[in-house]
Amino acid sequence: MTGKPLFSKKYLIRLILPLIAEQFLAIAIGACDTVMVSSVGEAGVSGVSLIDQFSQLMIQLFAAFATGGAVISSQYLGHQDKKSARKAAKQLFYLSVFAGLAVVLICLPLRKIILNFLYGGIESDVMSNALTYFAWVLLSFPFLAIYNSSAALYRSMGNSKLSLKVSILMNLINIGGNAVLIYGAKLGVAGAGISTLTSRFFAATVMTFLLCRHGKNEIYYENLHHFVWDRAMIHRILKIGIPSGIENSVFHIGKISVQSFMSGFGTVAIAANAISNTMASFSNIPGNAIGLASVTVIGQCIGAGEKDQAVGYGKKLMRETYIAMLLTSSVIFAFTPFFVEFFNLSQAASNLTVGVVRTCMCANVIFWPMSFTMPNILRAAGDAKYTMVVSNISMWLFRVLFSYLISLFLLRKFPDNHGIALYGVWFGMYIDWVFRAIMFLTRFCSKKWLSKKVI
Repeated sequence: MTGKPLFSKKYLIRLILPLIAEQFLAIAIGACDTVMVSSVGEAGVSGVSLIDQFSQLMIQLFAAFATGGAVISSQYLGHQDKKSARKAAKQLFYLSVFAGLAVVLICLPLRKIILNFLYGGIESDVMSNALTYFAWVLLSFPFLAIYNSSAALYRSMGNSKLSLKVSILMNLINIGGNAVLIYGAKLGVAGAGISTLTSRFFAATVMTFLLCRHGKNEIYYENLHHFVWDRAMIHRILKIGIPSGIENSVFHIGKISVQSFMSGFGTVAIAANAISNTMASFSNIPGNAIGLASVTVIGQCIGAGEKDQAVGYGKKLMRETYIAMLLTSSVIFAFTPFFVEFFNLSQAASNLTVGVVRTCMCANVIFWPMSFTMPNILRAAGDAKYTMVVSNISMWLFRVLFSYLISLFLLRKFPDNHGIALYGVWFGMYIDWVFRAIMFLTRFCSKKWLSKKVI
């Protein structure tokens, strides 16, 4: 790196460690949710898992706006233009509110049609649980969008500790509400949905209040009550947000498509897939956290005109990702049977989960960081369009098509064992990772991502 380093090792540790803790907390609480819902039965777990797939689609849409706002704000901070950073923050808040409300207004009255279209082949008790949970989760989306955007702005300032504190409170409310409403009031999946809504409302309210405090932060919400639609700033945010949104949305539409044809595999496979996804998420915590941190680090480097430092920090962040994910994947691989016992699955679902998770850990440590942490580095420099194109091609050509073909082959080979077709879904995903890794590494090494301009 040339010139004085923009970020010290201590700064990076202060930025990344709270993000790792926040990611772990969110996934751990999600796992606790699954354990609590499992008391309702496998139909409850399956119904919630199907809605979680759709929820992830919406969450990634909101995250795309948050990423766009965070990239723009980080680059303005690196450019020492705090006034423009604050303008970007205000426009990001409006975008988040509008996006969240639009999803509620469109999806709430059409939720049964949506679920029938996506998962028409599922059993009636699974559908009933899914419909109930869906209604409550939909109502929470505007608050989740506000929280995500606010947390992204704090990260762009290098303050990830505050969003961690709010996340702890949010998740304590969620898990406490689950305990009262699922076990105490016997509301089943409705209790889980109400707890989710309550916790996200709390988090959005607190984060908005904190970011409205003038003088306490480099970036703050300035006069939110005075509505101003800044078209130029919106364009800058959407220049990153739209490609990211398309990338994230298409990615999860692809996952839902896979989930849709997988719904014919039976409740055992659906439940095993849900638990496998939860456990696999734990191994990805360091990569996700460092990916979020890279928006701040790379964005400020680009804003300051320090392209060599952007490359240097990119390499450093990737190296740390691989080391951390080797540790997490090794632990999960070794203790998978022990962890699976917590989810009250049938013996068939438990055995299937153990096998799937262990194949995932082997692929995770090699290909996942390059497939999902690296594109955040490219995106932070403004190279969002390239990551969108690669991700969309890879998703449909490899994950969706290959998952279907491999699963179909396994079903024909073993017609009496529908559970084994789940391996086809996961191996299609691994092929997707390999392609992404090759394309993103090539792009990083070419340094073409450094030529993009967003401010």
